[in-house]
Amino acid sequence: METKWLEDFVSLAETRSFSRSAQLRHVTQPAFSRRIQALEAWAGADLVDRSSYPTRLTPAGETLYAQSLEMLQSLQTTRAMLRGHTSVGKDVVEFAVPHTLAFTFFPTWVTTLREKFGPLKSRLIALNVHDAVLRLVEGSCDLLIAYYHPSQPFQIDPDRYDMVSLGQEVLAPYVKPDAEGRPMYLLPGRPGQLLPYLGYAPDAYLGRMVELMLKQSGTAIHLDRVYETDMAEGLKAMALEGHGVAFLPFSAVRKDLRARRLVSALPPDAPPLQITMELRAYRERPSAQAAGREAPKDRAEALWRYLVANTVRPDESV
Repeated sequence: METKWLEDFVSLAETRSFSRSAQLRHVTQPAFSRRIQALEAWAGADLVDRSSYPTRLTPAGETLYAQSLEMLQSLQTTRAMLRGHTSVGKDVVEFAVPHTLAFTFFPTWVTTLREKFGPLKSRLIALNVHDAVLRLVEGSCDLLIAYYHPSQPFQIDPDRYDMVSLGQEVLAPYVKPDAEGRPMYLLPGRPGQLLPYLGYAPDAYLGRMVELMLKQSGTAIHLDRVYETDMAEGLKAMALEGHGVAFLPFSAVRKDLRARRLVSALPPDAPPLQITMELRAYRERPSAQAAGREAPKDRAEALWRYLVANTVRPDESV
């Protein structure tokens, strides 16, 4: 039996909805249902009355719900005690950050923070987007930094989590220039002459943004996927070697554009092919933190207040 099954079950007992709980737990509804079924198999009893709507617990489910609250509370208290013995000090701010932002945005952002906010000890936990969000939900980081776009919103409860905007990030196509400084590959390509395309893995957040961009383009784009990875830095390395067109965040290519190591893959007179994402920071609201969980670190609280006081305007980019 896994503790996340109990957390899933508690969520279901409180929302009375498989779909809502699946959203809150950041999993698909089929996956959420399988986890509840796995818990029922472990318990050897039906925990949910599936003949009623809204969802209702069976007598066995009501018993397990009460016990689950006690067990999870005990685990949280024990975890808080153990974390007090770790090497991460109270003055170290822990960030959960998706891989791409860990390489592109985060280092420059921290440099600016140290200049304006003051000394900052930080611990970076680089993960995929799903696991980074889970770090926040599970209370395993002080701040989550992530991309946001209305087409791919996070199911984060605004009553429990605070959010502040850090700016905007533009995703656009880039290629290596030839000896004359012109793009080696020029969009949109042609049906019989596909352009080599360096793409994101299917489950990558930026991959979904590129798919949306191409779908919304008024011009057919003719690409042949020759390489894929889930990190923008991996795509950039291949683009720098001239292997094809890569859609990259501006923060990843700023220096390369300045040095003319990369150029836009669009003709000068072509309409822009890009998508703008917001960069957001999230934290668990102190008043929403569960009993037994660590109190907010003073340095993390001070940083959050600084970010709120210095929120960028929508037209400012990172």
